[in-house]
This record gives sequence, structure tokens and C-alpha cells, in this order.
Amino acid sequence: MRGALARVATAVTAMVALSFVVPLGLLNGQMAREQALIAAERQASALVPVLTVTAEPAALAGALGSIPAGAAGRLALHLPAGPGVGAPHAAPADLARVRRLGRPLTVGARGGTVLLRPVALKSGGLAVVEAYVPEAELTRGVLKSWVILALVALALVLVSVAMADRLATRVVRAADRLALAVTRVGGGDLSARIEPDGPAELRAAGEAFNQMTDRLVRLLVAEREASADLSHRLRTPLTALRLNLTGLADHPGDLTRLAQSQAALGRLEEAVDALIATAREPDRAPAGCDAAAVVRRRLEFWSALADDQERAWNLTAPEEPVPVPVPDAELAAVVDALLGNIFRHTPHGTAFSLTLHRGRHSTGLLFSDAGPGIPDAEAALRRGTSGAGSTGLGLDIARRLAESTGGSLKVGAAPLGGAQIEVWLRTVPKAEPRRAARRAARRAARRGTAPS
Repeated sequence: MRGALARVATAVTAMVALSFVVPLGLLNGQMAREQALIAAERQASALVPVLTVTAEPAALAGALGSIPAGAAGRLALHLPAGPGVGAPHAAPADLARVRRLGRPLTVGARGGTVLLRPVALKSGGLAVVEAYVPEAELTRGVLKSWVILALVALALVLVSVAMADRLATRVVRAADRLALAVTRVGGGDLSARIEPDGPAELRAAGEAFNQMTDRLVRLLVAEREASADLSHRLRTPLTALRLNLTGLADHPGDLTRLAQSQAALGRLEEAVDALIATAREPDRAPAGCDAAAVVRRRLEFWSALADDQERAWNLTAPEEPVPVPVPDAELAAVVDALLGNIFRHTPHGTAFSLTLHRGRHSTGLLFSDAGPGIPDAEAALRRGTSGAGSTGLGLDIARRLAESTGGSLKVGAAPLGGAQIEVWLRTVPKAEPRRAARRAARRAARRGTAPS
């Protein structure tokens, strides 16, 4: 790229320089010629007053010698009769043409140019003043000016090539850094970033690359979290199956426990199918569900286990539907995760309750138990952290679901004496600040009253 830019700069600058240098050189040559002829005409005009006074060859020779051009042998006088004065250079035919036309002429001569000027004598007739200009006078300084112009053109080309090379170096360096970062990301190094540099287009490309890489990292993290969350849903049927199998081992002939185990296996199969369907459709449109129906359905499942473990339980929920802006499966996964925590982390016989509270702007699910409680609530909310040998994902799943609606999750003490987990799902979008709302209202009013 550097070589290509240097060649382009050389060609463009050379064309621009030639377009100025050639006309300037020709103009300079023409001006030098004109100045030499003007000087010769001025020398010739100095003899005109003498010719108007006298035509004596001796007097004219003295006047001719007093002029610098005459003393140098470049002036001559051609009288109508008799010999001329000075050293002539013009051809007789040119002299005859000047006398016939009666006006000055510039004609070529050996080694230069001759200026012929007719002058009317007092005695009648025409005398011709000849001023000879050598070729060296016609081209004086022209070669020097051409050399200077050529040096200026060369300097312009060199400067333009140097600037193009500097620009190319900057562009190539920025492009190389971008290509290296892309190669690193392609090789699996997602920590590769670049400092945007170079022209505006490359800076924009660098910023877009950084944003793309950040988004890729976020997508991969979200994918890993989603995989962990989906896998965590398997714990609910597995827990039920484990408890039923434990009871079946203690009572081999208990057909009820056998039926429950078969039902748990069926739910496990359904959960695996749901995981596969969810993995194939990662970008589902947001949906809502009836929280009251979900809570009753899931508690009906957990109540069988609670009865087996002699756990007292209580459900408080409205009779009418309680719509929340989350999918049915995700809310069910949260209910299973938090109820499963109660069964896994509290002794048999520990009572628990689930309360569904419908507020003006939010709906809350309150899970309470009479167990030992949670000693470090902040540590329990950290993803993947558990002090009881589990995955530590249950509370994080519930927290992220609540935050996706603009709500929150709280961990505290329950009235039963153990832990209380509060999952608040916001059902109404947060209102704009009062000042912003007033501005929006004024803008809407102006749009409504503006002429169409």
C-alpha cells in the first residue's frame, strides 16, 4: 500500500507540477525576448532626434558611437543615398520592405534578430535605424529560470511523496493492527482489542471491531449462563426422583412410590425435551403468563414431596389471574429452583410457605421456611456460590428473571424463623421523571398544534 500511494502521489504531483512549470518556463522565455527587443528599440530611438537634425555621416557616426549598443557594434544607420553608418546585419530585401511599408519590423538575422525602424528625414526620404539583438540577449536568464522551475517541481514531488508515505505508514500501521486483532479473535483470543487510530474510516472500523468483540463476549457469556440455567431445571425432577427412589428402597412394595417415581421420570423426560426446544429457539419473543396458575401447578408437584417428608406448607395466592411479563417456563423454573432449595437445604419436617402478592406496579413471590436461614445473604446472591454443596445458581436465576422486568430479589428473615426469598416482578414500566414527562407532554402538544 505504501508503494502504491507513493506512485500515485508521484504521478499526480508530477502532472500538476508540469502543468505549471511548462507554461511558466515558456512565459519566462517570451518575456526575456520581449525585454531584449524593448531594450534594442530604446537604443534605436535614441538616434531619431539626431536624424531629424542632420544627415551628415560624420555627425551620425559620432552619435552612434555615443550609444552603448552602437559602441558594441549592434546599431547601424541606412541612409537614402550614400553609404550607411555602423555594422549592418539586415538583408537588403528587409530594408527595402521597411521603406515600402513605412513601419518598424523585426526580422531574423545571422546569430540573432534585427529590429528595423524607419525615420523620415528633414530633407525628404526615409532612413532606417537597425538594432541588432544577439541570440544570447534574447535568451538571457531563460536557462536559469528553467533550472529553478525544474528544481521547484522536483521538490514538490519529493515533498508530496514524503507526505504520502507518512500517511501510508499511518494507514498501514492502523490496518495491520486491525488485521492482527481480527486474526487473534479468529484464533479464539476474545481479549483482543485495538486502539482506534489512523483515518476516520479506520478509526470507525476499529471502534466497530471493539464493539463487535465485546458483543461476542457478552453473547458467549450469556450462552454459558443460559446453558447452566437450563441444566439447573433438571434438578427439580431429579430431586423428586431421588426422594421417591429413597422411599421406594425403604418400602419395596409401595406401589404409590413406584407410581410417583415413574411420574418423576416422565417429568424428567419432559424437562429434557423442553431444554432441547429452548436451546433450538434462543431468541423467543417475550411472553407473559398467569403467575397464580404457575404457582399452584408447581406447588401441587412439590406438595407430594412435602407430604412424604412431613413438611407443613401453605400457599397464599389470589383466586383471580395474576399476569406477569415473563414466560411460563421461566417462572416455573424460578419457583422450582427456590422450592428445591428449601427441600435440599432444610431438614425433613421443616415447614414452608409461598405467598403470591399482587401490588399496584409489581407482583411478588415470597418463599419462606422455618429452617436455619441464610447466614450470608450477599454471598448467596453471587452466581455459582453455595455454602451447602449445590450449584449456587438457583438464587441467581431468580434474580436475573426479576431484574429482566425491572424488579429485584431480596433475601431476609422469614416470619417462620428461617430464610425468606422475595422475588419482585415489575408489571408496569417505570414512569419517566416528572420533569421529563412534562417536557414530553409539551412536545406532544406542540406537534398537535403545529400547522401541517
